[in-house]
Amino acid sequence: MSSTSLPASAARVVEAAARHGVDLAVSEFPDGTRTAEDAAAAVGCTVDQIVKSMIFAADDEIVLALTSGAHQVDSQALARLAGADRCGRADADRVRAVTGYAIGGVPPFGHDHPVRTWIDPHLLGFDEVWAAAGTPRHVFPIAPERLVAITGAVAAPFTVATGPA
Repeated sequence: MSSTSLPASAARVVEAAARHGVDLAVSEFPDGTRTAEDAAAAVGCTVDQIVKSMIFAADDEIVLALTSGAHQVDSQALARLAGADRCGRADADRVRAVTGYAIGGVPPFGHDHPVRTWIDPHLLGFDEVWAAAGTPRHVFPIAPERLVAITGAVAAPFTVATGPA
């Protein structure tokens, strides 16, 4: 899908990747990919390979947690990483103000403002992971090492598994 045929928010993600020398292949799923389970079913991968771009407020700083679809963020662990006393999900207005994207389609990069980022080490064990491309209907595959290079994410333990071990 060319960036000219994408919605503006998805085209911004493609352009951000291109600035890093990465050509994204964005796919659209009209029924949406709002949950990790929906996204995995749509693209034909495991839930573990879905990148959830989760925005948190660590004290007053907005931070990004790139989390496997099979994991949840441990907000206390993320607070420690950020050097904050407390950490919780940022509200929708603050997410949009900092990233330029609405919750449900926040991509891992291409934000309006720089955001300190951590990545779930579990994602680094795959050849390919899938992330939101700026809308709840658009996603793209990317090698985890390229994702780290573009985002500047630091791999750190800040998640807990949500399903059976």
